[in-house]
Amino acid sequence: MASILDEYEDSLSRSAVLQPGCPSVGIPHSGYVNAQLEKEVPIFTKKRIDFTPSERITSLVVSCSQLCMSLGKDTLLRIDLGKTNEPNQMELGRKDDAKVHKMFLDHTGSHLLIALSSTEVLYVNRNGQKVRPLARWKGQLVESVGWNKALGTESSTGPILVGTAQGQIFEAELSASEGGLFGPAPDLYFRPLYVLNEEGGPAPVCSLEAERGPEGRGFVIATTRQRLFQFIGRASEGAEAQGFSGLFAAYVDHPPPFREFPSSLGYSELAFYTPKLRSAPRAFAWMMGDGVLYGSLDCGRPDSLLSEERVWEYPEGVGPDASPPLAIVLTQFHFLLLLADRVEAVCTLTGQVVLRDHFLEKFGPLRHMVKDSSTGHLWVHTERAVFRYHVQREARDVWRTYLDMNRFDLAKEYCRERPDCLDTVLAREADFCFRQRRYLESARCYALTQSYFEEIALKFLEARQEEALAEFLQRKLASLKPAERTQATLLTTWLTELYLSRLGALQGDPEALNLYRETREHFRAFLSSPRHKEWLFASRASIHELLASHGDTEHMVYFAVIMQDYERVVAYHCQHEAYEEALAVLARHRDPQLFYKFSPILIRHIPRQLVDAWIELGSRLDARQLIPALVNYSQGGEAQQVSQAIRYMEFCVNVLGETEQAIHNYLLSLYARGQPASLLAYLEQAGTSPHRVHYDLKYALRLCAEHGHHRACVHVYKVLELYEEAVDLALQVDVDLAKQCADLPEEDEELRKKLWLKIARHVVQEEEDVQTAMACLASCPLLKIEDVLPFFPDFVTIDHFKEAICSSLKAYNHHIQELQREMEEATASAQRIRRDLQELRGRYGTVEPQDKCATCDFPLLNRPFYLFLCGHMFHADCLLQAVRPGLPAYKQVRLEELQRKLGAAPPPSKGSARAKEAEAGAATTGPSREQLKADLDELVAAECVYCGELMIRSIDRPFIDPQRYEEEHLSWL
Repeated sequence: MASILDEYEDSLSRSAVLQPGCPSVGIPHSGYVNAQLEKEVPIFTKKRIDFTPSERITSLVVSCSQLCMSLGKDTLLRIDLGKTNEPNQMELGRKDDAKVHKMFLDHTGSHLLIALSSTEVLYVNRNGQKVRPLARWKGQLVESVGWNKALGTESSTGPILVGTAQGQIFEAELSASEGGLFGPAPDLYFRPLYVLNEEGGPAPVCSLEAERGPEGRGFVIATTRQRLFQFIGRASEGAEAQGFSGLFAAYVDHPPPFREFPSSLGYSELAFYTPKLRSAPRAFAWMMGDGVLYGSLDCGRPDSLLSEERVWEYPEGVGPDASPPLAIVLTQFHFLLLLADRVEAVCTLTGQVVLRDHFLEKFGPLRHMVKDSSTGHLWVHTERAVFRYHVQREARDVWRTYLDMNRFDLAKEYCRERPDCLDTVLAREADFCFRQRRYLESARCYALTQSYFEEIALKFLEARQEEALAEFLQRKLASLKPAERTQATLLTTWLTELYLSRLGALQGDPEALNLYRETREHFRAFLSSPRHKEWLFASRASIHELLASHGDTEHMVYFAVIMQDYERVVAYHCQHEAYEEALAVLARHRDPQLFYKFSPILIRHIPRQLVDAWIELGSRLDARQLIPALVNYSQGGEAQQVSQAIRYMEFCVNVLGETEQAIHNYLLSLYARGQPASLLAYLEQAGTSPHRVHYDLKYALRLCAEHGHHRACVHVYKVLELYEEAVDLALQVDVDLAKQCADLPEEDEELRKKLWLKIARHVVQEEEDVQTAMACLASCPLLKIEDVLPFFPDFVTIDHFKEAICSSLKAYNHHIQELQREMEEATASAQRIRRDLQELRGRYGTVEPQDKCATCDFPLLNRPFYLFLCGHMFHADCLLQAVRPGLPAYKQVRLEELQRKLGAAPPPSKGSARAKEAEAGAATTGPSREQLKADLDELVAAECVYCGELMIRSIDRPFIDPQRYEEEHLSWL
């Protein structure tokens, strides 16, 4: 046998033929060019399975990629379509004449029921190799099975429904557990629930479908030859809560609702369409005598599961009196009818036949057709052949059908990924709405199409539908790209003109007040829309011109605020003398540049409020740029004007700590003009250091002089350290002030004396008050009576100066005595020094052979050495090295010079008189060797290096040289 189910394209089989006029035919829309870049593949493609059965095929079922077929009367063939090379063939073990009546396979492909004509039922599990009879089912000719999709698993079916030829509906449950010889039977229970009747009595249960809905509701649809019954209810409580007994118990006293049709085929068949495995079915198709009842399934409806029902009559040549249909399957948009010699597919949307596929006579008559819900494949078989239909892109042209039915929402849904088709649907929908006078809906659709902009705009203009035109323009504006600036400017300007025209037409009509308000809100929403903000900002100049041409100042301000063009808003308020509103806008948005621009205007009308706003902004404002506004304002000279300027300048200086010279100078000028009392206080607070004051001293001096503020001038003179000028000016104001100025040059006694002489002369000559002059003389210790006497007039008697002269003579006498005492002390000190020198000349020290140098610790007598009175002894070279670092730089240079000269001098002579004469001749040309050594000793050995001043000066020197510290530190690690 050839490899079973190796699929190939049968040269004798034909692909599905699409009939003209059906929704699956690619007919281009009028006015639209449909350029197909590749060949369209038929929706239904038939392939014959490469399989030749050993016996005739009596029944075939497929589910979840599991195919089961019965061959002859005693052979069962099971094939996993994922593993077609591993078929499983088993015998039913029947020795009687019973034939296979029907087979039923659950949605998992695990549980297979084989109904025999002898009213017996066999059970085969997917994982088992044994055919097991169902004893409890015996005596029932099974016509249909309603599988439990919610509870069924590979090991158990859960509660299921069984329909028989006697019209009875049973509830049963099967288990795959085989056990041993006396193990449990596969049929756990089998109990009757209900009997379906027609007018003549019980009728065969041709189809059974069971579904579960939300909130524990259950739904069962059962069909007989002429009737379709619905059972709707909740599952019973308790142990049987998962079964169907509670649902059927509600219809014991009254029959369930049903649909009945008079004509009959002698049988019927029900098909469901389920989009995904284990999901709820969406649609149903019931094949009966009068045609096919098609509709949707809605599990949420309380009274009926069926909705949108319609009956499609059978195509020509199909029906009870012609060629009766044998089976039906349902896809998303078609139902397929199986006839004896062909398969016909009918569109569920239009009722048109879209496929009429004939089979060759050599294969024999067609027997049955089934659908695998997991893959969507359709299977058809005769007694000698098996065929499979593959469904490809069934919804590809459904949008055209919905379009012709004016069901535009569904049409758009099924062409959402095809922009060309979607544009066609939108254009048709827009035209339809326009004809129906639904202009706003039409505008929304037109805005989404690629239709000519001018053409659509003219249509609305001709119909006088400005509101719809505005809607169209708004949506077109929203769809523009950032680079399309020209189009955006045009649209925004046009929309603004439309809104303004409409507002102008409605404004004077009292009956249209509500419409005016509504239009105004729409206009403001358009102006403030974030989606249009970029385009509105780019077109703001033209929009402002439009608003101005219409005289709509309210919206001019509104639009300027939205565009953050606060300058225009403030200017508008100022033009209309609404200065407080202008200041409110400035304070709200806190833009310093706007404050600088509009402050000169606002300060003339609301000075206090403006200064308050300045103070509130604090350091965000540059006070220098506000000075021009303050200058123009304060030129009036009124106290209120000057006070506001002073208030802000004081805030800048005292609170913000401004150091800018221009600000301080301006504050000085304000004080000089308006508040002289505060001028001196400000100057004194600024201090007397010329480097720390922030105002210009020369400007301050000139300003104070111009306004006659002499005390302030004196203070400035003091800061400038012009003490003579300060005293001269202070004498014109107050003598005490002059005295304070005279004491300022503390380090220059000569200048102080000169200043005090000025004061004394002024007191004597100007005031002619001897007592005051004497008091002045007592105030300054630098002045003597002889310094003041020349200033007095000749007629003044000595009695006025008797006390001062006596005091002066006493002071001179005391000074002479002090000098005599100091001279005596100096003479005694000189005598003690001479005596100490005489004693030092006779002192000596003893050096022992074992004595060592205090620095190098080597024997002292090995080299020239020094002995100090303190007892320390040093080699000459060791002492030189110890003393050199502590000497000042100039002494180090002198030390090097002496060493160089001493090295160049001739050694001391011991010989003849000629040598002595040579040495004497050398001494006349320069210092002798003995003199050089004496000078060197004076530098090096003036004091002990350990006990003298050199050691005291080195007390803050570290023991380890900083440059060698790291090296010394590492040596200790």
